[in-house]
This record gives sequence, C-alpha cells and structure tokens, in this order.
Amino acid sequence: MTLLSAPPRVVTVGAGLLDDALRAQAVPTVPVAWRPPLPGTAEALARVLADPRRQAANELAVSRLTSARPHLVGVRRASELLAEGTFLHAGPPITWERASGPMRGALIGAMLLEGLAGDEHEAGRTLAEGGVTLRPCHEHATVGPMAGVVSPSMWVFEVRDKEHGGTAYCSLNEGLGKVLRYGAYGPEVLERLRWMDGVLGPALAAALERTGPIDLRSLIAQALQMGDELHNRNRAATSLLLRELAPAVVEAAPGAAAQVLRFINGNDHFFLNAGMAAAKVSTDAARDVPGSSLVVAMARNGTDFGVQVSGLGGRWFTGPAGVPDGLYLGAYGPGDANPDIGDSTITETSGLGGFAMAASPAIVRFVGGEVSDAVRATRSMYEITLAEHPAYQIPGLGFRGTPAGIDVALVARTGLLPVVNTGIAGRVAGTGQVGAGLVRPPAEAFAGALLALARSVSDPFEK
Repeated sequence: MTLLSAPPRVVTVGAGLLDDALRAQAVPTVPVAWRPPLPGTAEALARVLADPRRQAANELAVSRLTSARPHLVGVRRASELLAEGTFLHAGPPITWERASGPMRGALIGAMLLEGLAGDEHEAGRTLAEGGVTLRPCHEHATVGPMAGVVSPSMWVFEVRDKEHGGTAYCSLNEGLGKVLRYGAYGPEVLERLRWMDGVLGPALAAALERTGPIDLRSLIAQALQMGDELHNRNRAATSLLLRELAPAVVEAAPGAAAQVLRFINGNDHFFLNAGMAAAKVSTDAARDVPGSSLVVAMARNGTDFGVQVSGLGGRWFTGPAGVPDGLYLGAYGPGDANPDIGDSTITETSGLGGFAMAASPAIVRFVGGEVSDAVRATRSMYEITLAEHPAYQIPGLGFRGTPAGIDVALVARTGLLPVVNTGIAGRVAGTGQVGAGLVRPPAEAFAGALLALARSVSDPFEK
C-alpha cells in the first residue's frame, strides 16, 4: 500500500544517463552503483562464489595477513641468501630478451658492481648468453623496489613475523634520482652502492645487534597517523626508524656514524624497503589456504604485471604492465616513461600505499591529483577487500582501518581494479627516475587468476 500512496521513486542502475534525465525532470531517483563483472569471468565468478570453502578460507587467510607482527631483526649480505651466479629481480619471471630498459640497466649495473663484466657491453652480452641466472625476488622470500635487482654484494633488511614465524628480505634503499633500481648504472651509482656495501650495511647490521628487533607494525601504524601512506611517502616512517637506530649506530660504528645518519636523514624513502619486507612477510602468512581467493602478491617487472592468489600456490597470472599517469621531473614526459615496474605493490597488497592514500593528503603533490582523489581512491578499495586492518588506521576516515586483503573474486565482480601509486622509471636503460604517478593493473591478470581458481573448485555433480 505504501507503494501506491507514496510519491513514486525510480531506482536507476548502471550508467548515469537515465538518472540524470529523470532528475532533470524533478523525478526522485535512487541511484545504485553497479558495474558488470570483468569480461569473460561471469561463469567462473559464479563457480568461485559458490565454493563452500571460500568464506572460511578467506577468513583464515585475511586474519593471518592482518595479525602478522613484522619486526626488523637484522641486516644481512645477500650473498648469504643467493645461490652462486644468481641475481634476483622484481615481478614475475622474465628473460633478458623481454626485459625493459630499466630492468636491463639495473642488471648491467649489478654485473659491473660484482666485477663480472668490464663494461656495459660485456655485461649485456653475458646476460644475453645466460651467464647469470635470473629469478624473481618473490620466489626467494624477497621483494625489491622498481627493477628490484639483488646481487651478492648488496645488503638486505631481514624482517621476521613474530606471530606466524615467516621471514622476508628487501634490499637497502639508495635514494631517488639516478639509482640502480631505476635502471641507472653510471659511476656515481656504483660508487654509492660500494659505499653501501662497505659502510652502510655493516653499520646497520652492528646497530641492529644492539637494538634488538624493531617493531615495524608499530612504526607503520604511527607513520599513517603522521601523514605517510608507506609507498611513495615514507617521511614519517623514516624519521621514526632513524630515532630507533641513531644511538645504536653511534655506539656500534662511531667512525661511520655521521655518514650513515646523514645518508638516512637525507633519504625520505629509506623506510620504504623495510616496509616492503614487512608487507611481504604479512602477505606470505596468508599463502596456501585452499579455496582462498585472497591476493597475496602483486608485482611488475617493467614488461608484465603479475598477481598470485592464496589458494593457487606460487602460480603467476599476468597481463601487460601499464604506463603510470602522473607528474614528471624536469623536461621528461609520458614518452620517456617505462611501463610500471617493481615489487613495491606489495604495500598495496597488504593494505598500504594506494589503499591508504586518504591518510596522506600530501601524496598528491608527488603523484598528482587532488586531496579528494586520494580519499576517493581509498574509499573505493573497501569494495574489493575482505577486511579493515586493525592496526593500520586512517585519522581522516575516523580511524577506520585501511582496506586490506584484495579478493580476486570481488575485483572480478565489481570491475574495480586496485589503485597503485608508484615511481616512474625512464624507458631507456641508464636514465633513472623520470616521475611518479598512479597506475591501474591489467584486468586480465585478475581474470586469469579467477578462471584458474574456478577450475580448482570441485563440482558436486561431477563423479
């Protein structure tokens, strides 16, 4: 009877054209946000959503992710972790033939650093001939920003999850500009890396022996409330880590303390790599839960963007990496940009970075857009995630937890793709950083993962 006696209201779904036309005629409407599922996924989506294992599996996986307690426990030489003749790189597996400019530049730089080639031409020939084994960082409990190249002479942060027992590693941060991770390999790049090998790494290792484990979950939680989003803005987190380390550095390496502390203080991104290892050990805790559609890794190698899903083991599902849309340095422009690259999307995978931009209004000055865009980006990510992180909270959203635990099924159902903010590497080897911005992953990576997940679901009517 209410329908007959009350003024009519029209429910509009999908495109806004009909809603706009009715409103122009003073007709009250109730707009409903709706998007079609990713193309070609409808049947697989129905199968995955009907999987009786899914709810319990996802609850277990996301609870492991959000309950992880990452602690920085040490700094180690990568040579302790790598098999002889092996270099690690960011993203899914890739060969030299398919490697982008910045990936090739970083590998050449690593060859020169290790003394495996006399010049860039010899380094390129050796790499092309398979003289070094290339393996993804993710397959060795490691992550690396941008090109993510890790070679034996480098030092890595060692982060341990005190809740679930996992361990993850990440290289030390060189700073911005012309650095190896952006594909630069000039004399100044190699000189800095050799200083990091001979001075920075040993000093940090000795300092951490004095401090004992440093609670990174606590530092990240504080930094979010101080304006960081923990991917492209790490200023507060770096300052907090420096406070923890400074006295121990002075005690453990008095002769090098001024250099070490000056380097960290001048590098606002120094915390990024420790934060990436914290994110990696957290998402790894959620791996290998049968039936779970939780995304446990997103990574790019400058050619491909890949995802891994908890219920599908270590399989990669890929699509072409896109070119970020953002702000460029100096005279650089979109034509100078390489497609997206790096393991740093592990921050978004754990509920930070682009998913936490509402906590970091200042980030828009680095990646472009308006403050309202940052808030909108974070709010939209609640639609494709399974939980709100209990420790990582956003003051501007009433201390709501960051959206955590990307569900590949929700991505397919809504058509919403994860928001990623990122640095932009020059496409020509040796260029370095050319800007920073936002990028959306390729839909086919998530569609491929969903189709594989659907094939893993048992049909109760099949014998």
